[in-house]
Amino acid sequence: MYKIAFGLFLLVFCSSTSIAQTKVDPNFHIYLLMGQSNMAGRGEITAEFKDEGHPNLFMLTADGKWALAKHPVHYDKPKVSGVGPGLSFGIDMSKADPTVKIGLVPCAVGGTAIERWQPGAFDEATKTHPYDDALSRIREAMKYGVVKGVIWHQGESNSTEKKSLLYLAQLDTLIKRIRTEVGNPKLPVVVGELGRYNENYKYINEVIAKVPSSIPFTAVATSEGLIHKGDQTHFDAASATILGHRFAAKMMTLLKSK
Repeated sequence: MYKIAFGLFLLVFCSSTSIAQTKVDPNFHIYLLMGQSNMAGRGEITAEFKDEGHPNLFMLTADGKWALAKHPVHYDKPKVSGVGPGLSFGIDMSKADPTVKIGLVPCAVGGTAIERWQPGAFDEATKTHPYDDALSRIREAMKYGVVKGVIWHQGESNSTEKKSLLYLAQLDTLIKRIRTEVGNPKLPVVVGELGRYNENYKYINEVIAKVPSSIPFTAVATSEGLIHKGDQTHFDAASATILGHRFAAKMMTLLKSK
């Protein structure tokens, strides 16, 4: 076991590479990863992606501990969890400012419609409360650092012409709740487009295009050119990684504009 200074933190690296708390560190920047399966990641973890990471990048594990971030970041469905956009996003944020540590809080739950992302809502398929569970993780993470932003990728479960009519208002409500919870009405939020490979996803993508002009301090990460892994639904590992880079670029732009 060996110790490394972590601002006001004490990093204790043991077999689980955990972080022991002292007090909130303003130089520990936390980002929330929210949505459904394409945020959680379903890309295959091949040798190319297995060892990706960054020494200043951490993730909150299922048991509420901080560990060095690696694939899979999410654990919503352990049998299918894989490469998502969160890790490449975090690596880019880490590289952008080597003076801080970055923490990722995985909150996505595969298959969840946006209606499940409100207080008290229960998702029968996963036996979870997506919003309430996320809130619990967010509050735990805030004991250690400062929430700096959210990346959101969701909508496959809402992508019909009828459901899409309600989506912008639902997303606006969710973003306001998260901003209130973290105490930052200007918290940057980047929304990812759904894969353009599925014709039905156009309904939500048309709404997502309106987000920056409708909800302050938001941006959109494009899915242009990205491909699925053969199921017409989930990004392959390479595409999920590219999407993560795009999330990071938009997040950095929002942070600079603030």
